[in-house]
Amino acid sequence: MQKKMDKLRGKLAATGFLLQGTIAERNIQRGTGSKKKNYGPYYQWTFKEDGKTVTVNLSPSQVGEFQKAIDNNKEAEAALEKMRNLSREILDISTPGVIRRKKQE
Repeated sequence: MQKKMDKLRGKLAATGFLLQGTIAERNIQRGTGSKKKNYGPYYQWTFKEDGKTVTVNLSPSQVGEFQKAIDNNKEAEAALEKMRNLSREILDISTPGVIRRKKQE
């Protein structure tokens, strides 16, 4: 179990930038009939800050790096979840628990 924990620690240590949220590609269509015109794509990063949704427009050159940071965050969260579960297992095994009383008949 300790080897698993060390491996997870190493994975977290190697993680790069971290961002929460999602990136959406938007296209806008203006006009009617034969005068329709398409604009875009535009990229928007949406995340929560202080309980409120924030949307930031990104340039095409920013999208790759921001998406990589979002993916890194998902991997880090998964590693942390595994570490929490493993920590509980290790502590349950390695520390004494409450001694239960015998039932009285």
